[in-house]
Amino acid sequence: MLRLIKEFRKKDFIMIFICVLLILFQVWLDLKLPDYMSEITRLVQTEGTKISEVLKQGAYMLSCALGSLLSAFLVGYLVSYVSATFSKRTRKTLFEKVQSFSMERMKYFRTSSLITRTTNDITNIQMFIAMGLQMLIKAPITAVWAIFKIFGKGWQWSLATLIAVVILLIIIVILMVTVLPRFKIVQKLIDRINGVTRENLNGIRVIRAFNSEKYQENKFEGVNNDLTKTQTFNQKVMSVMSPSMYLIMNFLTLSIYVIGMSLINGAGMFDRLTIFSNMVVFSSYAMQVLMSFLMLAMIFIMYPRASVSASRITEVLNVDETIKDGNFLGDTKTYGEIEFKNVSFKYPDANEYVLKNISFKAKKGDTLAIIGSTGSGKSTIVNLIMRFYDVTEGEILIDGVNVKDYKLEALHEKLGYIPQRAVMFDGSVNYNIGYGKNKVSKKEITDAAVIAQANDFILKMPNKYESNVAAGGTNISGGQKQRIAIARAIAKNPEIFVFDDSFSALDYKTDYELRKELKKNLKEATSIIVAQRVGTIINADNIVVLDKGKVVGIGSHKDLLKKCKVYKEIALSQLSRKELENE
Repeated sequence: MLRLIKEFRKKDFIMIFICVLLILFQVWLDLKLPDYMSEITRLVQTEGTKISEVLKQGAYMLSCALGSLLSAFLVGYLVSYVSATFSKRTRKTLFEKVQSFSMERMKYFRTSSLITRTTNDITNIQMFIAMGLQMLIKAPITAVWAIFKIFGKGWQWSLATLIAVVILLIIIVILMVTVLPRFKIVQKLIDRINGVTRENLNGIRVIRAFNSEKYQENKFEGVNNDLTKTQTFNQKVMSVMSPSMYLIMNFLTLSIYVIGMSLINGAGMFDRLTIFSNMVVFSSYAMQVLMSFLMLAMIFIMYPRASVSASRITEVLNVDETIKDGNFLGDTKTYGEIEFKNVSFKYPDANEYVLKNISFKAKKGDTLAIIGSTGSGKSTIVNLIMRFYDVTEGEILIDGVNVKDYKLEALHEKLGYIPQRAVMFDGSVNYNIGYGKNKVSKKEITDAAVIAQANDFILKMPNKYESNVAAGGTNISGGQKQRIAIARAIAKNPEIFVFDDSFSALDYKTDYELRKELKKNLKEATSIIVAQRVGTIINADNIVVLDKGKVVGIGSHKDLLKKCKVYKEIALSQLSRKELENE
């Protein structure tokens, strides 16, 4: 919770200070009401009292009530503003922190859990600040002030009030001990229900294809029932609070009047009016004391849930980032050059290396392809280029500078990344293609789409380039998604293109035409192509062949057919000898 206090600004603390002053004023007004009530009681019981005197005290009471109402309104507004802006800033900080995570750190948290932490957990803290801040300030002030007000009015009434407070606290402690462990479970259950829901939505096609709707329904129902049972238990237990509170308050009021009746009966004629007046005042103050302790109890009930949520948010904010931002802004003499120098890599906490002693170099305008069997480390090389992970040994140079020295923004500005799984954002085709660049003209978008072989199918869409693409690209095919993703990278106009098996969903004709257009229009740019198909990389300037994380061959297609056994096996598994001879 202390970590989140940093999200408060100077303005927030000023507002909180104003709230404290307003609450003090409100408590003073609330505690003045019984005094005026006592005075009215005395005046009514005194012979010769003028009605104007009673009305005057009534006007004072009304003024106090209106002043208290106005103060409560202002406090509510200020506290709501503080809690809402705090929530806004915390959510933004959390989002930016998650955005900065490396691939290694992303594995620490499930996506469903991060969603819950960004929404439900922050809402819990916002509610605690909005309600707790008022109670935390008002309750102790009211309790102490009211106790001083009733001090010396009668030990019998004080004892009755003390007994009522003790009973109330015992009930609250029992409720807290019963419910608090389950409050901690609720947030994890919300994570689980988010995870199952997300799994169902992402895998809807597979679920339907395998007729697994009933299985998924049962799976969701199981998690949903766990959450419902826990929440229902919590609500049932907490529902005891309200009737218990009213019962104690009514019994306390009854006790005060019974004690007062006894005191009045045993008092002299002249003391009875004073005792009656004190009884009326004490009854009102006793309710104030009881309500103050109840408000404090509500804070103790709200705090554990908010504390759990704060711990979950702090857990994300306190994660040490493994990928440190460099200082180099990318102003280099060379252009489009990339080199691996004795690069080795193993995943955190792993014993075996995924890549071992990898070395190769691509100069400006070169097309360098990487091929190998599944699990040979092809996509890992891409992750290292993009600095999603850092190398374990060796170094990667871009334009002669170690990637670790680059400011991440400057590094990514030099690279045009097309991932293995094309990512589409909810928006128009124009928006998706122009996503990688701050300012991009319509001509640049159209030219990029033409090179990426996407223009034809875009023009057939209802609104052409203004047609909507659903989040995840669910309303277009896999090949169309890949071509839009490639167009996005082309529109960015980077020094180096990184294609991570980005042609897999394309037919051979489209693949061929696209690569021909890339070669024709992007002569200045360097291309790194990770591929499974030999046909995709057959015309590359250099081909790096990987096997079990090691380089087993580097050269052109024809050279590798002669010298590299692994490459020849891959080629023969996809093309016939006659086709290879004709290439």
